[in-house]
Amino acid sequence: MWRSPEPKKSYDVIIVGGGGHGLGTAYYLAKEHGFKNIAVIEKGWLGCGNTGRNTTIIRSNYLWDESALLYDHSLKLWENLSENLNYNVMFSQRGVLNLAHNEHDIKEIKRRMCANRLNGLDSRWIGTSEIKKLVPIMNTDNLRYPVLGASYQPRGGVARHDAVAWGFAMRSDEMGVDIIQNCEVKGIRTKNGEVDGVETSRGFIESKKIGIVASGHTSILAATAGVKLPLQSRPLQALVSEPIKPVINTVVMSNAVHAYVSQSDKGELVIGAGTDGYNSFTQRGGYDVIEETIRAIVELYPIFGKMKMLRQWGGIVDICPDASPIISKCDIKGLYFNCGWGTGGFKATPGSANVFAYTIANDNPHKINAAFSLDRFVTGRLIDEHGAAAVAH
Repeated sequence: MWRSPEPKKSYDVIIVGGGGHGLGTAYYLAKEHGFKNIAVIEKGWLGCGNTGRNTTIIRSNYLWDESALLYDHSLKLWENLSENLNYNVMFSQRGVLNLAHNEHDIKEIKRRMCANRLNGLDSRWIGTSEIKKLVPIMNTDNLRYPVLGASYQPRGGVARHDAVAWGFAMRSDEMGVDIIQNCEVKGIRTKNGEVDGVETSRGFIESKKIGIVASGHTSILAATAGVKLPLQSRPLQALVSEPIKPVINTVVMSNAVHAYVSQSDKGELVIGAGTDGYNSFTQRGGYDVIEETIRAIVELYPIFGKMKMLRQWGGIVDICPDASPIISKCDIKGLYFNCGWGTGGFKATPGSANVFAYTIANDNPHKINAAFSLDRFVTGRLIDEHGAAAVAH
């Protein structure tokens, strides 16, 4: 599907991280900015990190203007991505529900919904009766988590995570991008305040522009260049059930109990859990998180009670203090970071890659990602999306 070249001695741009964001960045650098000599370096295989370890939900109903602009830019790219890549990423706009279980949920969700509407997003409030029509299997009257309403974004949905990586990889390869797998970046070499290249398990590779898109390991790589990033890395867990016939044709999220569910094309229920309560670089996580999630899922959907879990996994998410990402250059010339996505990375894949490629090519941020610079942790202009991220960070 793509070449496996030996690394060259030098490149115009090196992207560290062969997930959706990294491959997408290389694709847009080649397609929109005319770069010809690009390498994507991945320590494992393409998509072996968070790209292959998420629950594939796509939406843009975030609270703050800056977030809404970024995520909706991505959603618009999602809508034409299969055609542009000439590869079916299986993007399904089946809609996303965010449930309200108490008065606080109602007020928070309606506040966010109104902010969404002011930003031109397709977000609306629906009552319990309409929820029952959309998801007949849901127990809306249960005593522990009564369903009082929900926000609904019809343009939201899911996509095939592997296909996104493969599509970007194939089109990048066709434009001459070197995709180098099984090559671990050990450190970033700098000289006189500028990047000089990367030390890898296959030798030193020179470059004057380096983009780090390594999810949970970004802070480790940044430290080798003397850059301290405000990130915490934790396992975020998910699981799938045994396959069954279609029973749910939308995505349902519950922030209060952090349990969200959709159904894959193979019939598996894709269930998202929360982050573990401690920093870790394991790709499993603790079973107590899974137990709490399943307990909530079974109360909301009693018919799932006798189903079997097919498999469980964790992805290493990097979380900023304000639950918003960093898409920014830094004090070292030629060094750029795309990180801190927490649990929202997959939905942002094409939009993040598009603006990060612009930032690297022009050494200045795109207007969409200007607010997501490292400077905000000095100025205090944070973008607090802890609520809209729908995850108990």
